[in-house]
Amino acid sequence: MWALLERVLARENLQRALKRVRQNKGAPGIDGMSVDALPEHPKQHCPQIKADILAGRYRPQPVRRVEIPKPDGRVRQLGIPTVLDRFIQQAIAQVVTQQWEPHFHPDSYGFRPQRSAHQAVRRMQTLVKAGQAWVVDLDLESFFDRVNQDRLIGRLAKHVPDGALLKLIRRIVKAGVWVDGRVEAREQGVPQGGPLAGAGQRGVG
Repeated sequence: MWALLERVLARENLQRALKRVRQNKGAPGIDGMSVDALPEHPKQHCPQIKADILAGRYRPQPVRRVEIPKPDGRVRQLGIPTVLDRFIQQAIAQVVTQQWEPHFHPDSYGFRPQRSAHQAVRRMQTLVKAGQAWVVDLDLESFFDRVNQDRLIGRLAKHVPDGALLKLIRRIVKAGVWVDGRVEAREQGVPQGGPLAGAGQRGVG
């Protein structure tokens, strides 16, 4: 029942996740804990955190809303998880990515490990030289804000056959947003700003 969830909580996977979160740095979430303070927290609380996750008791905290100005004068809304939730999300993302990677089209480059926009451009240039006549460039406005959460979980379930892990991911997606001292429920979309955002985008795509 917990095959994948146990892989998420495996010592080696958690160590990789901790290292990645520390490398990525980033601002604190609503609890104010900094990335620099994170390493000591798992040392002291890891057994309880693992027990809570396996028992289904773990409750992710709401993300902290941050607005980033865009060149056109609008803003991009980010949702900053607490560093502990970021750590757990990263551990999940590492396992989920392994499950999904073999199933992507070879010409898929977005939000995938060891792939970049530069590689996508080079591939496009190769296809054009080979006689392809069309190149389509598009940007889905507010994509993350409009993700259908049920469809996302349904897509993930195809290659993540672990109900307990899917339940934890659903709780992360639905944790809500902290705005002006209160929690706003999130009925659709996934917050940009956490490690699972990219994995979620791949699951929908």
